[in-house]
Amino acid sequence: MLDSLRNAAGTWVAKLLLLMLVLSFAVWGISGNIAGPGYGSAVLTAGKTEVSVNEYRLAYDRQISVMSQNFGTRLTREQASALGVDNQVLAQLAAGAVLVEQAREMGLGLSKDRLAGLTAEDPAFRGLNGGFDRTQFDLVLRNAGMRPEDYLKNREQVAVRQQIIEAVSDGLEIPDAYLKAIAIYRGENRTVDFLTLPQSLIGEIEQPQDSVLAAYFEQNKATYAAPEFRKISYVKLEPEDISDPAAVTDQQIREDFEKYKSRYTTAEKRTIEQLVFKDTASAQASLDSIRGGATFEDTVTAQGKTIADVRLGTLEKGQVSDSAVADAAFAAQKNAISDVIQGTFGPVLLRVTEIAPEDVKDLKDVSDEIRNDIALAEANRILLDVHDSYEDARGGGETMQEAASKLSLDVVTIDAIDRTGKTPDGDIVETIPQSAQVIRGAFESSVDIENPPLGLGTGGFVWYELKQVTAARDRTLDEVRDKIDADWKKQQVDERLGTKAAELQKKLDDGEPFGELAAGLNLEMQTKRGLKRNADDSDLGSSGVTSAFGGPIGHSGIVTSPSGDAQVLFKVTEVFEPVGADASAVPEPDREAFASAVADDLVDQLVSRLQSEYGVVVNSSAVQQALSF
Repeated sequence: MLDSLRNAAGTWVAKLLLLMLVLSFAVWGISGNIAGPGYGSAVLTAGKTEVSVNEYRLAYDRQISVMSQNFGTRLTREQASALGVDNQVLAQLAAGAVLVEQAREMGLGLSKDRLAGLTAEDPAFRGLNGGFDRTQFDLVLRNAGMRPEDYLKNREQVAVRQQIIEAVSDGLEIPDAYLKAIAIYRGENRTVDFLTLPQSLIGEIEQPQDSVLAAYFEQNKATYAAPEFRKISYVKLEPEDISDPAAVTDQQIREDFEKYKSRYTTAEKRTIEQLVFKDTASAQASLDSIRGGATFEDTVTAQGKTIADVRLGTLEKGQVSDSAVADAAFAAQKNAISDVIQGTFGPVLLRVTEIAPEDVKDLKDVSDEIRNDIALAEANRILLDVHDSYEDARGGGETMQEAASKLSLDVVTIDAIDRTGKTPDGDIVETIPQSAQVIRGAFESSVDIENPPLGLGTGGFVWYELKQVTAARDRTLDEVRDKIDADWKKQQVDERLGTKAAELQKKLDDGEPFGELAAGLNLEMQTKRGLKRNADDSDLGSSGVTSAFGGPIGHSGIVTSPSGDAQVLFKVTEVFEPVGADASAVPEPDREAFASAVADDLVDQLVSRLQSEYGVVVNSSAVQQALSF
């Protein structure tokens, strides 16, 4: 099959080599020279193509904005540097520059009329009438810090690259031989014999001597070190924190009850059955038949329907769309058959089978609820005033405790918490509002520094301060003796069970039948049929399935059980290819993904070659200049 794949793909691969110019730019490493001070004003050059300081800064700001949205907070310059944003942007611009230089070498260009047309088509510059708006054009570019000539230059470069993209990618298809190989790969299933080896096979682990634990502790000391802990105090301001139900008067409660009485009223509901006739004569004849002794059910059946067909449901009066039907249904007696009603869709006979009367709650039953609602509404109204009062108090020199007490707010203190939100006992602190942001801020703050408040989703605020720092340190053996003891024993179990499993695998590979191997251990060999690639099997786990597909028939292996407390020894006994697998079995989105992945690899290789050919040079001074704005 591999030979046929190579033959079918021969010209296809050659054609794909051109695809190096077609894709948008991911992140490529820059292979080139680094220029020092005085090299020039361009951030980088590729042949005769230059990237200006302004272009670098705009690309940098765009990258910061995208990553800030992903992280949910605005990245600082230091954070961006730690994430390598500056180098990512350089790589993107270098890739673009070498492709632009390649286009220049090929003599590709764009007419002024076509450039104007592309600019007019840009949706960012559309006015209220849907067409190009020069005022909008100027506004967008001014907000982006870009001159019109810079935009037009960039737009022309993009369009020129697009010409190459369209020229080389038109008609590109993945070969059927390749797709068939994918279909076979995906559709293959296997039969696996396996044996779960429990910890009981190795017996009890002896209690280790102190010297053994001490040696184990020294070897793994960093694992048991205490992280840095910080003491944090915070004040939360939400409507519930300043709500004062005691201040609500009985008169306010009564007035609110009367004003919003419908909130405490459950409207009458009726279960309605409606039988529609084609004309009044038919409806009247059926009504006369019922009054003569026939049942409503008989009449429904005679119409070729069931009770379920004619049941409107259990509804309030306002939920019945036909006003004539609604009036009649809510005036009817339970189980009585109505007179003929002229409904919107024809003559109707009605029956009401259930009546749930209107229910109005007593004031005394809802007074506490109303009192709390009024108090909460007032708290929402004055929330920003309380916020300003707290800020004014802190600005006037009062401590967090003093400012909070004056406003009847609580100061909550977490004596020790690490960067992951855990206490020294390993418990996760779940009470801190905006926990991730507060902890991150506290670990970036200094002791007793007043930090800006964080907004809460409810419209409230949380203020926090760092009160104390406990430096990271190595714990002593006595502090973690119980955990060391447990970890050492688990290590012994894993090692000894792994050794036992390896011995059994050798016997299996040497030809001992799996069934006999299992019988000798008083264990049951099991068989898993129809195992598919990438499955997360309950007995083998995802890693076990991956291992089972890692070799041919007869392939054996050892994996940890999904529960983590046993080893699983397996052997592949059958391999089945899917019947009739061909290229059509691969969905179109997957075909596009495969083509894109292959093209990405080719682009990566080409950009690297072009960077060497055109001599990409980075001006470190210009980069620093761009980042200093």
